[in-house]
Amino acid sequence: MDIKTLITTNQEILGGQPVFKGTRVPVGTLFDHLEAGVSLDDFLDDFPTVTRQQAVSVLEAANKLLTSKNIEQLYATVA
Repeated sequence: MDIKTLITTNQEILGGQPVFKGTRVPVGTLFDHLEAGVSLDDFLDDFPTVTRQQAVSVLEAANKLLTSKNIEQLYATVA
């Protein structure tokens, strides 16, 4: 799935924070919940506008990014 079909930014929605497309739910909220030990099912219950497919696809995209052989480019981006 193309990342542009999953995540969008718009200055008029939460000041341009990346959100799940079609929602006002910041993508970072998914990671915050998982980091806090909240299950994916509970996250989806808390944010019903986010579909399971969206959440799983974002997690898969993050996995691909973080395990990419080009990880050095990510280092430069987040440094």
